Amino acid sequence: MSGLGTEQAKASAAAAHSGASAAEVPAPLGLYVHVPFCASTCDFCAFYQTQPTAGSVDRFLGTVRKEAELVNWDRPVHTVFWGGGTPGLLAPRDLGRLAEIVRAHCAGVPEEWTVELAPTTVTAERLAVLREAGVTRVSLGVQSFQPALLEALGRQHTRDRIFRAYERIRAAGFASVNLDLMFALPGQSEEEWAADVREAAALAPDHLSTYCLTFEEDTKLWVKLSQGRVKLDPEHEARLYEATWSQLEAAGFAQYEISNFARPGHICRHNLNTWRMHEWIGLGPSAASQHGGWRGANVSDLDKWWTGVERGVRLTEDRVALTPRLLAEDALIFGLRMNAGVDLAAWRLRAPEAPWATVEDSLATLAAGELLMREGDRVRLTTRGRLIADTIGTEIMAAFEPLLETA
Repeated sequence: MSGLGTEQAKASAAAAHSGASAAEVPAPLGLYVHVPFCASTCDFCAFYQTQPTAGSVDRFLGTVRKEAELVNWDRPVHTVFWGGGTPGLLAPRDLGRLAEIVRAHCAGVPEEWTVELAPTTVTAERLAVLREAGVTRVSLGVQSFQPALLEALGRQHTRDRIFRAYERIRAAGFASVNLDLMFALPGQSEEEWAADVREAAALAPDHLSTYCLTFEEDTKLWVKLSQGRVKLDPEHEARLYEATWSQLEAAGFAQYEISNFARPGHICRHNLNTWRMHEWIGLGPSAASQHGGWRGANVSDLDKWWTGVERGVRLTEDRVALTPRLLAEDALIFGLRMNAGVDLAAWRLRAPEAPWATVEDSLATLAAGELLMREGDRVRLTTRGRLIADTIGTEIMAAFEPLLETA
């Protein structure tokens, strides 16, 4: 999930939605820290990563501290998410150092604090440091319980390591535990995926994330796809999606986003705030930010990132100014992935200049095709629509595009 997120919401917008004044309802602020270290690169992973050394870890932590000092912390941080990379590769002492940096800029312990861990990195010592720091959620990267599929993905853990890691996390007493799974893997049958979902549900986690494998450029899987060694099968993917939804519903997990399911009280608030276009600050190489009127990502290079910070500059790529219209577009695209859908009235108030007539035409077409349903100003995707959410997102983007001037 990757960590996948995006947004800036001002207090006035949150207040308009709730009926309170801006002074009464500060907008949520998130913090994402990208820990770029990995022992090896999984075949599917396109996130920035590098192998750690004692010197690079020490310099990374020192530079995160300096980068945090360059940020305008205009209000307390509500949610924190550590992703990567593999945050669990940090030694317990270094995890503690990173936690100190976070707490120093959060005005206390955040309401929700999530850390991604790989099964091979889960130790009692690391968990004790995270628990003492105030971490509330651990997301364990399982991917699959099938040994052959784990090997095909380039994962380093085994079935036994998954179970041992989960037992240790539970014993440590975190408020929420999430398991990450992947489906539509090369060679994976419907029966194998159903077995993975059953095994995950049997462990009784608080939250489950089930991601359809995507082929990102510059990954080993992308190369295999381009060589014809693996193939895409959209119909197979659709069957796996629908089977997942029904299977997890029967197991007592409520779906709140296309890929995410939770028991009551365990929805990931950091993700929700991102999909709703609130603000977050990203620290570390390649970390994205949406804060202070702009969106962008730190440069995806450890050396360039820390060189820039040493000069007092946060080197960012793909930097864009945030406008209400842009945020409304993204709120609709990402919001439609959520089961709750999107409240159009709130976004019309916030972004009156957006091309709402064109957007309404697009939504009407989607509704006529039984891909979307409306209840007043609230819109949400149907089951059919959720199966092609990416395609629908592309159509929404087209509706927001400015009309080309004609001579």
